[in-house]
Amino acid sequence: MVACIGFLFLWQGVLVPKYFMEKRPVSPVNTSVAPTTPYRGTTNAAATSATVAPGTILARSDISTNATEQLLTITNENARYIFTSRGGGLKEIELVKFPETITRIHKDSTNTLKVATLNTHAHLPVLGILGGEMLLGDGVFTLAAIANGVRAEKALPSGLRVVKDFIMGTNYLVHAKVRFENTSTGTLALPMQEWVVGTAMPMGGDDDGSAVGIMWYDGAKAKTHETLTSYFDNKTLGCFPGTPKTEYRDGASNIIWTATHNQFFASIVMLDAPAEQIVSRAIELPRPTEGKFSATNNPARKGFETTVHYPSTTLETGKTIERNVNLFIGPKEYKTLASIADRYNNNSDQAMGFGFFGFFSKALLLVMNWLHSALSVSYGWAIIVITVLLKIIFWPLTAASTRASQKMAALAPQITALKEKYKDDPAKFSAKQMEFYKENKINPVAGCLPMLVQLPVFFGFFTMLRTAIELRGASFLWAVDLSKSDTIFFVSGFPINPLPLLYISTAIWQTHVTPMSPGMDPAQAKMMRWMPLMFLVILYNFSSGLALYMTVNNLLTILQTKMTKAPAAGVIPPSPLTSSALTPVSKKKK
Repeated sequence: MVACIGFLFLWQGVLVPKYFMEKRPVSPVNTSVAPTTPYRGTTNAAATSATVAPGTILARSDISTNATEQLLTITNENARYIFTSRGGGLKEIELVKFPETITRIHKDSTNTLKVATLNTHAHLPVLGILGGEMLLGDGVFTLAAIANGVRAEKALPSGLRVVKDFIMGTNYLVHAKVRFENTSTGTLALPMQEWVVGTAMPMGGDDDGSAVGIMWYDGAKAKTHETLTSYFDNKTLGCFPGTPKTEYRDGASNIIWTATHNQFFASIVMLDAPAEQIVSRAIELPRPTEGKFSATNNPARKGFETTVHYPSTTLETGKTIERNVNLFIGPKEYKTLASIADRYNNNSDQAMGFGFFGFFSKALLLVMNWLHSALSVSYGWAIIVITVLLKIIFWPLTAASTRASQKMAALAPQITALKEKYKDDPAKFSAKQMEFYKENKINPVAGCLPMLVQLPVFFGFFTMLRTAIELRGASFLWAVDLSKSDTIFFVSGFPINPLPLLYISTAIWQTHVTPMSPGMDPAQAKMMRWMPLMFLVILYNFSSGLALYMTVNNLLTILQTKMTKAPAAGVIPPSPLTSSALTPVSKKKK
């Protein structure tokens, strides 16, 4: 185990960065911009006539704050969209159907709670477009209400007119149309542009940011980066201080859509023309006023400001460049994202982040939601019903595995005798052991193969329960939120979570009713019996929905083990004295 843990550190800290990651230039930190600058633009004269080379960070200057900031709010049944004149984009999005945090105190409160917000405390508005004074000027737009939306408009001294029309849609969609119009008498050279996707950040004062990340789609598959904090910290072996990185950059003119997200919410920018690259930079967030991360002894949390790049171009007099962008800003709800993916044929449902076993995650999520609505049961009971159904489906495989283990346990005396007989010749012991298994029609891997078949379903269920927003705020028994740990109280600041304790208890019980492999060293067998205790630290803060599934699954496995009959006495192979594998071959007499 020590060797395995050491190898994991070596793999993640040394081998992957050195041999398995594409090397990208890292630009020096731009010290001219203070970390607390509210909004920023770009100025780079060289960018007005040529594409900026990959790895280059455009020089940044402040969007003017001399003029009074104009805010315009549009509200529909799903959200409040707050537009700002500083950058001409979405400053903040309030999701009115979702509270920012869910706690035991707030669960029964009648007070107005803070709602979930995206892009809060961000330096840049969503769909702000940066590209220097030629493209941005002072960065201050004029906002005006239009039919079911907002127009942000700016006329520049060069004759360039930038117009952004935002139209509110359904399913948390905002349809944007961006136009660059040349009203001058000459050709304009437009610089490289950074289109702001948004800033990924934690949700509320209790979010540790471990699920905060970015994702982008290249036309074939979605690529995700959910470890941006460790990426930017760049610590050696994940522990020792290193040289912090200033940006994350990827893509090769194949950015179809880009998402900034946390565990349950996402901002997805879907482009009508592929962008060149995606670039993300870390910004420091203000400390929350409440929650466990409000304490001053906790490190400051980070947000990840993300943009996509379009190359420089020229715009002839009287001509217009127009691009359509669809914004999804809302909960990562699979049925909603799946309908959007079908509508635009862009696989935007992959923003759910189900991963390699996504097929099983989707199927299990659909079944869970169907059980919840069709049977009018809570999501806790839906998880239990799914667990029972999975156990029934895999019952024959699990039963075969259990019988194989029981038969192996019944053969333990013979294996022990065989091991003793050939204790000085391990190679011959292995050969005789396989001969013994063959003679008694035993497949030594029969107990493992059924488990391997079930692993994809388990991982799919694990990912689904971790991601499903349906579980956010869903209560069951004493758990007020199945997407979080089921803390009932604290002892000297330490949370008491009953479900993980129940899971570990059932896991230990399961090891005591499951037959051990024959010939196993007694000390090793004892360690295996109590090994679940080693996982308590890792599993203690798992979501209560996942802990509920694992606990019920263990109880059903224990029940099945007790119901599965051991091989009948007549089936037990012969004793060591009569087994051909244990009896020496007699020499022929001359």
